[in-house]
Amino acid sequence: MQIATWNVNSLSVRLPQVLDWLTQNPVDVLCLQELKLTEDKFPFAALQAAGYEAVALCQKTYNGVAILARSPLDAVVRNIPGFEDEQARVIAATVLSGAGPVRIINGYFVNGQAPGTDKFAYKLRWLAALHDWVRTELAAHPRLVVLGDFNVAPEDRDSYDPVGLADTIHHTREERAHFQALLGLGLTDAYRLFEQPEKSYSWWDYRMLGFQKNRGLRIDHILVSEALRATVTACVVDRAPRKNPQPSDHAPVVLTLG
Repeated sequence: MQIATWNVNSLSVRLPQVLDWLTQNPVDVLCLQELKLTEDKFPFAALQAAGYEAVALCQKTYNGVAILARSPLDAVVRNIPGFEDEQARVIAATVLSGAGPVRIINGYFVNGQAPGTDKFAYKLRWLAALHDWVRTELAAHPRLVVLGDFNVAPEDRDSYDPVGLADTIHHTREERAHFQALLGLGLTDAYRLFEQPEKSYSWWDYRMLGFQKNRGLRIDHILVSEALRATVTACVVDRAPRKNPQPSDHAPVVLTLG
């Protein structure tokens, strides 16, 4: 079973690239972030024609998340229960795969702008609420995957300039502590289960030849529960779509379960 996450930075712009990628990489589940469209514009029919059922939480212009799957989707939850939020940031569903049910939580985590701002305070509140909800989800669904654009570089090796960017957004101690708190629930960063090339990132700024110079961050993550950890056989960043004309600034991350 393969499960992927990809911040597409506008599905209306990037739909042909998504469909092309799925043709070349027919994963069982693809989770998307930053859809940037309303539900009436969501391409349910095109995805169904490609063999994928989809559930989505949409928002005009900003945010938006979706889960695409080749198997039926059940028990869909949109946004964090009990956390009042106008932003379309989280969607969860159970994938009823032949290998057994897998609970997926797909999130477009808050960016936070800069420490000390209202947006950063919102990010920390959101992360705290997510942590509490993931704990309850994990108790109900032992076979759990939490993935998406976390907007957190968990360690210095996940940043092209950890010294120059120390204590800036994505790199703060507070954000990294929240990431570690998720791991503390019994989740594992699947990417770090394997030896990976140095300077491996999932996001590169459009400006200043960010991708060409590999000035990136690893902020797109896939966390797996203890019940799934032993079945993980690979986790990779697919840099190829970042080379497309008009690419997303993020690359897909792909998890393989044996």
